[in-house]
Amino acid sequence: MIPELMKGVYLTGHGGPEVLEWREDIPVPRPVSGQVLVRVLAAGVNNTDINTRIGWYSSDVTGATDDVDQEVEAGGHAGALQFPRIQGGDLCGIVVAIGEGVDLQIGARVTGPINLPRPTSENPTAYIALGSEVDGAFAQYCLVEAADIYDVSASPLSDIEIAAIPCAFGTAENLLTRAGVRDGQSVLITGASGGVGLAAVQLAALRGARVTGQTSAAKADVVRNAGAADILERGQTPALSTYDVVIDVVGGPVFPDLIRSLKQGGHYAVSGAIAGPIVEADLREIYLPDITIHGCTYQPPEVFERLVMLMNAGRIRPLVSQTYDLRMIGQAQEDFMAKTLPGKLVLIPPQEAT
Repeated sequence: MIPELMKGVYLTGHGGPEVLEWREDIPVPRPVSGQVLVRVLAAGVNNTDINTRIGWYSSDVTGATDDVDQEVEAGGHAGALQFPRIQGGDLCGIVVAIGEGVDLQIGARVTGPINLPRPTSENPTAYIALGSEVDGAFAQYCLVEAADIYDVSASPLSDIEIAAIPCAFGTAENLLTRAGVRDGQSVLITGASGGVGLAAVQLAALRGARVTGQTSAAKADVVRNAGAADILERGQTPALSTYDVVIDVVGGPVFPDLIRSLKQGGHYAVSGAIAGPIVEADLREIYLPDITIHGCTYQPPEVFERLVMLMNAGRIRPLVSQTYDLRMIGQAQEDFMAKTLPGKLVLIPPQEAT
């Protein structure tokens, strides 16, 4: 039996942790044709959750993620959000109810991407985000379209590990795919000890690239263990004309140095700017050496399908540093922002019998 009400966290507006409201009276949605109701086993914490909460995606915000102190109205991926909203783009759960026309079995363990492709003829890279435009996994149940989720029952990974994959590994695999990373290339990855960075290190090494991870000295061993051959300490300037590809999730004032570190014809791929979205560039350093810049958010289905294959084969494994009861979401986000823990943090909703 599916209960009428569930426990979870409402995002009630843009702002600090005070806009996250624990509730025990949230209506449990019911699936219609093509939809699936998932009981959430675990949900990862991501930069995008915090960015959305504080309204960082608004063009009015020009500072780093940890330096937003202004009121924002339209701060979601696609502008204004509808509140209250259940956030949480990292989902691992069990199918408990299905709508008409769904092939998934009750009891299947599933996950899916955070950025859900919705291409049209007018906009071939259109998407919506789980936990932003539609309710996500920071509750006991999550309603999803069957076409957006994948069966990972065969994976040797734990529920918590699977919940650490969608955003971090999906973003990383998309960056590597768009930049065309392949065997034998040299790749620099910024923010290499974070969720996306560490996933990118692991996935780039799996492709046969020689990886340099930029991180603090304290986290260097973690990055090496993920597959980095070399370490560039945070704050150090990368050597000129050294890398075939730069994978950047940091942004900010280091952008010109990253461009200069690329070889002739190199590729720069970005999907984050926690150090600040406003950068300075010399266009001659981009067009004269034929540098290609990739802005990477839209994920075609084949990106996550590759991750599902790797998950089910046990060929990737995220680093989860800590788990929290979903009630402790404020503490989890505070710890996430402190950047003292490498890899991923994961929230666990109450697991009550259904």
